[in-house]
Order: sequence, then C-alpha cells, then structure tokens
Amino acid sequence: MSDAEIAEVRELLRRAVTRNDASAMREAVDRLFGGGPEGLSAATEYELRHPEYVMEMPQSGERIRGREAMRRMQEDYPVPPTITVRRVTGAGPVWVLETVNDYGGEIWHAVAVFELDQEGRILRDTRYYGRPFPPESSRASLVERMD
Repeated sequence: MSDAEIAEVRELLRRAVTRNDASAMREAVDRLFGGGPEGLSAATEYELRHPEYVMEMPQSGERIRGREAMRRMQEDYPVPPTITVRRVTGAGPVWVLETVNDYGGEIWHAVAVFELDQEGRILRDTRYYGRPFPPESSRASLVERMD
C-alpha cells in the first residue's frame, strides 16, 4: 500500500471513530485485509497502529506490546491468512470485526476487538479464534445452516 493509500485508510478509521461511521470502518477494514495474503503488510499495519499498541490473544494467553514487536511477529510469520470480513460493528473508539481466516485451507473464525484513538490509530487489538465444528444433530429441527 502506498503512503497515500495508508493515509486514506487512516482517515477512514478516524472518521469511523469521530463520526460513528460504520461504512468508513468497513471500507478501511476491507482495504486493509481485502488483498489476500499478498495484500497483508506488516509495514502498512505498523503505520496504522499507535506507538503504544497492544495486541492480546486470551485463548493462548499471549500479549504483544508495541507496534514494533507486532511488526516483527508478522514479518516472522510464515504465510499470512486470506481474511474474509463477515461483519463490522461498533461505534466511537471500539469496533468488532468478525472474520474467516484461511490459512491455506485450514479455516478459523475470528473476532477482533479494535480500540482506536481519536486520530484513527489502532491502540488495542484483542483477538479470539475458533475452529469450525460439526453441528449437533439434537439441534437439527431448531437451526438453519449458515454459509
């Protein structure tokens, strides 16, 4: 992503925070994650994070403190996933993203809670991951299948 494109995404994030603009947040997220594994960029995401950024994954008990540490972790990760954004909801500084992450055929559903500052920088990022599982037959008459 070019510097101009990064500035556009940051402006969308700022607009989401200051105006409670869900469409701006959705556009920013789609632009950030929509390019598949080749589109994900540790350098781009670094520019969108606050210097005091913290990312937590409660299920594994891990915390990454600082945007530099997060950048190094991303650069060391072998192959980033293809991310499909299912839903974006929130207001003000707190937004929730529901995604489907495809790690080369291994599918994980994820929820990320983004907390942003007034300038649209990601300050805190909490991620929860879950694998798909087969439905229980006891619920068959009560549910409909999701695609």
